[in-house]
Parts: sequence; C-alpha cells; structure tokens
Amino acid sequence: MTTAETNTGGPPVGPSGLALPHTRLSRVLDKIVQTIGEGSSWIWTVLMLLIVAQVIQRYVLGLGSIQIEEAQWHLFAIGFMLGLSLAELRERHVRIDVLADNLPVRARLWIEMTGILVLLLPLCIFAIWWSVPYVLESWKVNEVSAAPGGLPYRYLLKGVITVAFLLLAMVGVSRLSRVWAALRLSHSTRA
Repeated sequence: MTTAETNTGGPPVGPSGLALPHTRLSRVLDKIVQTIGEGSSWIWTVLMLLIVAQVIQRYVLGLGSIQIEEAQWHLFAIGFMLGLSLAELRERHVRIDVLADNLPVRARLWIEMTGILVLLLPLCIFAIWWSVPYVLESWKVNEVSAAPGGLPYRYLLKGVITVAFLLLAMVGVSRLSRVWAALRLSHSTRA
C-alpha cells in the first residue's frame, strides 16, 4: 500500500488524514482489488501502442482500421472502469474536505461511514443491479459492433461494467470495515 504510518506507529494514514486500521476482511478485499487493478495496468501500454500503430497506419500508409479504433475505446473503457476501484482503494480520488478537516476525528469517521453507506454502496448496488440484465441481453444475442468490420463479443466489454462496480463495492465494504474498526478503537480509548 502507499499509505504512510503515523508517527505513533498506529494504523496507516491515507490522504484523507484518517488513521484506519486494517481488518481481516479489508486485507482480503484490498488484495483482490489491488491484484486486479495492478494487473490491468498493462492495458494502458497496449492502448498507447495501438494508438501509435493507428497513427502510422493512417498517416504513413494511408490505411484505416475500424477494429483498431474500436479496440482503442474498448481498452480505454476497461482501463478506466477497472482503475476506479484501485483509485478508491489508494484514496487517489478527489476529496474536498474543507469542512471535515476542522472536525474531530470521530465526527470525520462518522461522515466517512455515512458516505460509504448512503452514497458509495447504494451506487454500486444500483449499477450492478442494472448492468447484469444489460450484459445478459448482449450475451444472449451475441452482440457485435454495429460498424462493418467492427469487433465482436460486445458483451465482454459490457461485462466489465458489472465487474468494475463489484470491485468498487468490495473497496467500499473494505473501507467500511476499517472505519468501523477505527470508531471502535476511538470509543475504547475514550472509555
């Protein structure tokens, strides 16, 4: 992980400034998300090579390829969607904690938990709920690109939507377990 340890040797502190101890559940879920996220990072190299190949093909050889163009936006979509969960795991998303920065740690933990329970996890559940029939319908009809000479197996690309939100939900559950552990720790130290 890319989090720093606190000066007291306590739980890791991420960019959010919250010291969240790891739990057994968070370690397992984080490892899955990290492995998939880091494993899929090769997509960006392949995408860059495809773009260079297309530029050479188009401007040097005077040829074009719909399949290469579609492969580019497929790879971009896959890389972006799979990268969401890793960005959330590593707290690389945009946070504007203008008000929360001045609140006590327990209040910030409660805000974090509320955000996960009210915003993040319901969004993930909603996206998964609606994407599964979307993917299944695409698979049932063996959907292909509408462009002549385009890529087949469109359902695989659509399936990444479900996978991406499953991974994001895993990060949400992991973080929720860590926030809950931090709240319990802060409660026991106050008592």
